[in-house]
Amino acid sequence: MSSFKTTRRKAFQAIALASALAVTGLTSLAPTASAASFPEKPITIVVPFSAGGTTDILARIMGQYLGEKLGQSVVIENRDGAGGNIGTQAVARAKADGYTLLMGTVGTHAINAALYSRLNFDHIKDFQPLTRVALVPNLLVVNPDRPYRTVQEIIDYAKANPGAIAFASSGNGTSVHLSGELFKLMAGVDMLHVPYRGSAGAVTDLLGGQVDIMFDNMPSAIQHVRNNALVPVAVTPAQRSAELPDIPTIAEAGVPGYEATSWFGLFAPAGTPADLVQTLHAAIAEGLRDPEVVEKFSAQGAVPVIDTPEEFAAFIAAETEKWADVVKRSGATVN
Repeated sequence: MSSFKTTRRKAFQAIALASALAVTGLTSLAPTASAASFPEKPITIVVPFSAGGTTDILARIMGQYLGEKLGQSVVIENRDGAGGNIGTQAVARAKADGYTLLMGTVGTHAINAALYSRLNFDHIKDFQPLTRVALVPNLLVVNPDRPYRTVQEIIDYAKANPGAIAFASSGNGTSVHLSGELFKLMAGVDMLHVPYRGSAGAVTDLLGGQVDIMFDNMPSAIQHVRNNALVPVAVTPAQRSAELPDIPTIAEAGVPGYEATSWFGLFAPAGTPADLVQTLHAAIAEGLRDPEVVEKFSAQGAVPVIDTPEEFAAFIAAETEKWADVVKRSGATVN
């Protein structure tokens, strides 16, 4: 009987100790099985745009590195449509277990909140930021059959022919779209916006002459510039690009004060355990320091960026406010 009492007393003591640990938060110090064994299956990075565009290119570079680093394959899943909202919503609703990530953009995580009257996700509350991945200049390119070759010539033509210039974009709400809207606003011109479901289709029609110009992300346009299939006119940031040092900025070329830059970053669904966030962030950050990854990014005109999750969250808040003002002032719509 005394043995039974001793055993029962020890059991009660163990339960009491576990309860005390839970109250004080000490149980959170124990490593979770998910972190210890992660990843046990392939990871999916959702690209909310079609294959071949900048978001896709950067995701595939990172996916290849992460697959080698983590010892599991990384699948790139293109889920395009609605300016990136369809793929973004899918990740917002995914299980928060580290196996589904999003390659988000300034469009999905700053612009769309102001541009769309209703979204089926909250770009801040529904996501766990990991880090920005890259900053990318946009490049104003022109079909070579068009009669303009400079920013000023585009402005002059647009003013003489209101609405005659069609500018393509990779979708409503993308930086490619808003770069054009900001240009219209600051240059005082009227141009027709033609949105596509990703950059690849837009560039195809630009090459074919169905549209006239595009403020495209440099990675998806630069090869066509190097092949002389598209005419580079200007870059959108405040500084010239190291990849195309002879091409002026739009501010230099006729629209003082103009500046627009695309950014791309990786997100997990909100609620992803902190240990998995730490594991993923460490692997991504290591990749962004890897010389081979840096070289691949640079060849696309992209600059690697590493944030902490907290820094990335603060950056998103600031970008949301900035682009909401641009959307309001420009009158940009998704129609």
